[in-house]
Amino acid sequence: MNSNNDHPKRYAMANELHARPFPLIAAPGRAAYLAIKPARNAAGRDRDADRAHLIALLDRFGAPHPQPNATHYSGQIGRHILKWESHTEFVTYTIHCDGVADDPFNAATFKLFPEEWLAQAPGVRVTSALIRIEQLTDDTGIPEKTRAWFVPESLAMSRVLDDDLVVGADFRIDEAGHMRFAVFVRPECGARRVGRVVQRLCEIETYKAMAMLGYFQAGELNTKMGAIDARLSKLMEEISGTAPEVTLSALIDVSAELENLSAKSSFRFGATGAYETIVNQRVAVLREQRFKGRQTFGEFMMRRFDPAMRTVASTQDRLQVMADRARRAGELLRTRVDVERSAQNQALLESMDKRADLQLRLQQTVEGLSVVAISYYAVSLGAYALYPLGKWAGISKELITAGLVVPVLVLVWLMVRAIRNKFH
Repeated sequence: MNSNNDHPKRYAMANELHARPFPLIAAPGRAAYLAIKPARNAAGRDRDADRAHLIALLDRFGAPHPQPNATHYSGQIGRHILKWESHTEFVTYTIHCDGVADDPFNAATFKLFPEEWLAQAPGVRVTSALIRIEQLTDDTGIPEKTRAWFVPESLAMSRVLDDDLVVGADFRIDEAGHMRFAVFVRPECGARRVGRVVQRLCEIETYKAMAMLGYFQAGELNTKMGAIDARLSKLMEEISGTAPEVTLSALIDVSAELENLSAKSSFRFGATGAYETIVNQRVAVLREQRFKGRQTFGEFMMRRFDPAMRTVASTQDRLQVMADRARRAGELLRTRVDVERSAQNQALLESMDKRADLQLRLQQTVEGLSVVAISYYAVSLGAYALYPLGKWAGISKELITAGLVVPVLVLVWLMVRAIRNKFH
């Protein structure tokens, strides 16, 4: 087949699936992770500003620039490897290199993101993390290290990918302002597999944080919905009492408020659902196994993360239910108003029919009187005109007048009827 018959985006669609490969991270190693998003309208942000901020970092190390309109980048900056990705609402930076510091999680790698550069970011930090990658032949020393590095009550640990690695985190922000992840790698585990696990840990943390934005918006929304719900319930009680036009106007105001809340929250709630799904998928692909009785990442999410997501879902459902209630109440009131107006219109029509009937009778009476009046004057005039002839013929005035009455009445009645028919 001729290549001209290809879909114009055929190669772009195929290449997009391979555009963001997992980083190659050898053990021992360390990584620093950063996610930035605008405080408002993140989905509609200026993507050129994101790339300009990346270029400003690259220029500090004399590194090559990304392609125009690029959504991902990977390259060397000094002795480290930088990976940058642009997502729907945020951008992420991952820096990693070989070797670990004697002082665990000392944030030296994160200092490759200079303070002044961070201050110029086109957004705010959603999350940041330090990842320590150690190579161990067995589990010796892992419990002691994790107890020293993490808060035991929150610590989640598990064997992942068929026990090739052990990962641990407490999902708490440390004194330097970062999350901490520990990755313990078996000697036979390759750099590509380590890179996949590190990236998935970063994605779990990022999408968890992004999903939690919906939880806090749900909290704000519930406060507003509580006040609206009280007003709506009161209006529902007044449906059968107060004048329907007044109640309907108030219900329209409530419906407008609910629609406004729904419009403002629909994107965030939809995004929260998508991020929740990604978090669960990223946890699932780790193929966790329990490590020495510790809770797994999946169990941590089930206990701490899932309730927040259920709150978001219930808030979304509650908003929809309230909007439906207001809509049904409005339709009920509109029906009541329509019925009352129909009754009023029916009464008005009956009144108009009565008035029309009276007008018709009055018109007929006036027509009858008009015939009599016109006939009287016509008979008088005719009599005056015929008196000389009557005198000559020996006919009296009375007889002439009496003879004119019937034909004049008939002629006048026919004339009035003809005029009425003409205008009707």
